[in-house]
Amino acid sequence: MQDIAANSSLPPLRLGVNIDHVATIRNARGGDHPDPVRAAQIVASVGGDGITAHLREDRRHIRDEDLARIQDATDLPLNLEMAATQEMLGIALRHKPHAACIVPEKREERTTEGGLDAAGLHNTLVPIVDRLREADIRVSLFIEADERQLETALHLGVPVVEFHTGEYAHAILDGDGDRTAKELRRITDMAALAAKNGIEPHAGHGLTFDNVQPIAAIPQLAELNIGHYLIAEAVFTGLEPAIRRMRDLMDAAR
Repeated sequence: MQDIAANSSLPPLRLGVNIDHVATIRNARGGDHPDPVRAAQIVASVGGDGITAHLREDRRHIRDEDLARIQDATDLPLNLEMAATQEMLGIALRHKPHAACIVPEKREERTTEGGLDAAGLHNTLVPIVDRLREADIRVSLFIEADERQLETALHLGVPVVEFHTGEYAHAILDGDGDRTAKELRRITDMAALAAKNGIEPHAGHGLTFDNVQPIAAIPQLAELNIGHYLIAEAVFTGLEPAIRRMRDLMDAAR
């Protein structure tokens, strides 16, 4: 882990909380409980910096009507995770969230698997990014910490990239110290390169109380988006204590 004391002058790191899996639990039984809107309000009450919600093609968790309800219930900025499709573009333009993060999406996946192949999807992304930008929606791309993907983000003119931290998290779970160090270095280097080129770097996926601090200590990162772990931890401790502890760990790493 990086020396915390050496990073004491770093700016605060924002925490965006993904509330998708509150809706997953709701949808398992049908009805309205638990309500993701209540989760959004709790995030706001304990000092979270933003709400992230992924409206998937199959509506497995967040539903269309949730978006307006979340926006009405809190002043926190909404980060809408969306696939690069015309349907999702239309929904984003209708709701006008603060930000739209374009992510890869496959029907059969349990969760987002890896980063968006922005380089391979360049021609598809150009008109979508342009329409979102014209609507004053802050566009980000959820990508691997890879120079080719970052170069494409620069060419597309997006102001933000979010680096996929799943491989880093998996390496720690596997007890592979060399791979953990390699993944951390890759994210660190690409965050520095993004910032150097005027792109604000964020990070997320698979982050927990146990692995968040080395990522949070990367000086150029401006925001972490964390969801599944916090909702799962809330089953045992409550959502408010889970968010507060994550916030404390992130702050300590800066």
